[in-house]
Amino acid sequence: MTTSEAVPQPKTEAISRFFSAYAAHDVTAMSAVLAPDIEWTIPGHHPLSGTKHGVDEVVSFFDQLGRAGFQAEAVFLGGDGEYVVDVHRGWTTQGVGRVDTMWALVWHFDADGQVDRVDNLSGDQHQMDTYVWANFPLAPLPARLARGQKESA
Repeated sequence: MTTSEAVPQPKTEAISRFFSAYAAHDVTAMSAVLAPDIEWTIPGHHPLSGTKHGVDEVVSFFDQLGRAGFQAEAVFLGGDGEYVVDVHRGWTTQGVGRVDTMWALVWHFDADGQVDRVDNLSGDQHQMDTYVWANFPLAPLPARLARGQKESA
């Protein structure tokens, strides 16, 4: 098992750039770190949870978090040749209720040096589930059903 060193590595620097871009709401800079076919998994039992496929879905997810005034502050970054783990404080500044908890993200890099998979781990999933349900209600049926469903004949 390896541990991170105090000297910044290219992959941890990429994640630092991602957090800076996120704080500045710079979608272009965020997207530069991500592989086009990224899979980003958000835990929980709420309307924003699940795996996001591709940069467009990931950016859409972050747009929603931005509407809730989500902020993130990195506490720890460490990695090796393939993975970076970050621990950060994530909190909301708007909406009904609040989220203020620690998160751990496991970032996987592909052979081209881009992030192709991220798994989020929440320090307080119940808090996040409650907040999202209070602020992101589902649309009524049938509007919330996936497009492309075949109609019955």
